[in-house]
Amino acid sequence: MTTVTASATASARVRRGWRQSWPGYVAAGAALAYAAPHFWWGAGIGATFPGDFASAPHGTWEAAIGYWVMGAVAVSGAVVALGLVRPWGRRLPRRTLCALSLTASVGMTLWGFTYFAMRGLLAAGRVVSAPAFAAKDAHPQAAWGLFWYGLFVLWGLMLGLAAWNRLRRDDTVVSG
Repeated sequence: MTTVTASATASARVRRGWRQSWPGYVAAGAALAYAAPHFWWGAGIGATFPGDFASAPHGTWEAAIGYWVMGAVAVSGAVVALGLVRPWGRRLPRRTLCALSLTASVGMTLWGFTYFAMRGLLAAGRVVSAPAFAAKDAHPQAAWGLFWYGLFVLWGLMLGLAAWNRLRRDDTVVSG
């Protein structure tokens, strides 16, 4: 009888842990999905580039920062997201980790929503692209921006939810 009760309690704890953990895993997945193309763009592969890849900077500091550094920052973001939900993350200062995550969450979510607001204003004719950006905005590959900025919104919201869940827990025990 006690084995069944202990098993049911452990099962309930795992389910509760998963309910609190899944946003961290989604945030980590979004971060890696953002990182991967930056690395292949840095290697000269233009697939899924949101604009004219041929006119984008290559072989410059701007390209190194835009591709390689941003890819590395996104991988670091995946590690932070996992730190919110994995047992090894308990070794990190909870409030500091959560404060940084919540700050990043707000920034990424606003960045993504701002893109969609600007696209809506452009489509409604309320604003006009600056001449320097008009060709980029009209390029067929610019549609990839919808995906990439949508990923920012998803990443930001899930990172914030993971941090919020981590802060709300009375105990820092994480399943999995």
